[in-house]
Amino acid sequence: MTTGIRLEHHLAAWAKRDGVDENLAPIILVIASSGAKLAKLISRQGRKDQIADSAITKPDGSLQQPLETLSQTLFEEALGRLPISFIASEKTTDLVEIDSSARLGVAIDPLDGSSNIETNTAIGTIFSVLAADAGNLFKKNLGDILQASGFLFYGAQTRLMLTCGGGTYSFVLDPDDGHFYQVGDALVIPAGQHEFAINTSNYRFWDESVRYFIDDCVAGEGGPLGEDFNMRWNASLVAEAYRILVRGGVFLYPGDSRPNYESGRLRLLYEALPLAFIIQQAGGMASDGVESLLDMKLASLHKRVPLIFGSEDRVREVIEYISGDAVDNTRFPLFENRSLLRN
Repeated sequence: MTTGIRLEHHLAAWAKRDGVDENLAPIILVIASSGAKLAKLISRQGRKDQIADSAITKPDGSLQQPLETLSQTLFEEALGRLPISFIASEKTTDLVEIDSSARLGVAIDPLDGSSNIETNTAIGTIFSVLAADAGNLFKKNLGDILQASGFLFYGAQTRLMLTCGGGTYSFVLDPDDGHFYQVGDALVIPAGQHEFAINTSNYRFWDESVRYFIDDCVAGEGGPLGEDFNMRWNASLVAEAYRILVRGGVFLYPGDSRPNYESGRLRLLYEALPLAFIIQQAGGMASDGVESLLDMKLASLHKRVPLIFGSEDRVREVIEYISGDAVDNTRFPLFENRSLLRN
């Protein structure tokens, strides 16, 4: 049996602070317990006697796999029994309104990284709790209504990474008793790490500023950055975020020139915003390349944004490239696109 502070005790101590909504801790506990159930379902994936064989079409037109359908149902049914205003899910087209008198709503991606299911690699659940009803969700800066964010990572261990605004903490699921236990103190993302994560197969579609940054990372010690870098790419947002929380570095999912990718692929409400809060509370930084995601308003339920997150030093470095400052400072001006010879 795992020893340490159980999640419910961590939340109970935190909830004693002034101004904390009494319904917040129960919401997080329900999400955690539903994640523990989902972890069991994932371990049974492929057993026809345990996993229903069904599929539906997601709002973006792609096929939703059976396990995705089960995860959506699992979280929606559990959260639907709580006094919450709404559930906003990456898997549904519209808000699911629950209780118009409630003060808190939940945004959730029940199963992130579903393309990894068949290869038995990292998948997870991303969520946030917002002080909003269905009406004012679109009226305020998201950082002003964000109460808590977290993600569950179904890997070799099932981990819960959680922030309620007082630091980011890691919890591990004990499969024997079904409880989550705190691991260590509040996380601090290491600075000065030489790792970047990006899908380089899209290189030809990126803006030149992103290509310049990656080129300079690949150039290594002899390049403008003067350092040798390693590249990582898991095609799983929760896996990338977990690695950066414990090892540092930077993750990029920029917009590009492909149709429907101009604003990136990740959804602000379900993926980018929760991770931005988690990363920020661990001493890191998250941005769309221009502004903080916490300063944004939600223009539409499934709004997409470019996403850059990681240790503050690396994210600021990328932003300097996007603004053009780093390119102007590191390239000989007569022979680059930003030069006297520019057409």
